[in-house]
Amino acid sequence: MSEVTRILDAIEQGDPHAASQLLPLVYDELRRLAAQKLVREAPGQTLTATGLVHEAYLRLVTPSKASSYQGEGGQWDSRGHFFAAAAEAMRRILVENARRKRSRKRGGELVRHDLNAEVLVAPEPPEDLLALDEALDKLAAKDKVKADLVKLRYFAGLTIEQAAKVLGISTTTADRYWAYARAWLHQEITQGGGASPR
Repeated sequence: MSEVTRILDAIEQGDPHAASQLLPLVYDELRRLAAQKLVREAPGQTLTATGLVHEAYLRLVTPSKASSYQGEGGQWDSRGHFFAAAAEAMRRILVENARRKRSRKRGGELVRHDLNAEVLVAPEPPEDLLALDEALDKLAAKDKVKADLVKLRYFAGLTIEQAAKVLGISTTTADRYWAYARAWLHQEITQGGGASPR
């Protein structure tokens, strides 16, 4: 009887330490098996060989799940039987993963696109942001709606029409407020040495 078979028997008998003894003995072979399974998968697979090994291993040594992979007598017959069951567990995991990805709920009809790292990086805030913040606080104390308009345009990137709708004012009024706020902020910031919103 091999060491793996002996440990598998101990797991079946309920030995709590047996599962931790098994993984180091079979990990490399399971990892090779997982890598072989993943090579045949379609590109864009999010499951790694390590993740697949760990999930399959848990299924094989958890008593409630292991019974579906064991023989008729509810026992592991041999080391080969264990690895055949591991291969089956990996197959089931990959099939479940593919079904989950394909389901409408998980966006199965959508196509995955990779993003460039440059797109994900937010631009550095300008050094005069503190000056703008102070000036906006002063403007808000004087006229909150105009300050809110600047925040919506400058920080949220809204158009005049969108900002006007959010503030509940007409587009014409928003245009007037925007012109006034820009001029006021420009004067306030340039007195302090910063730049104005565009």
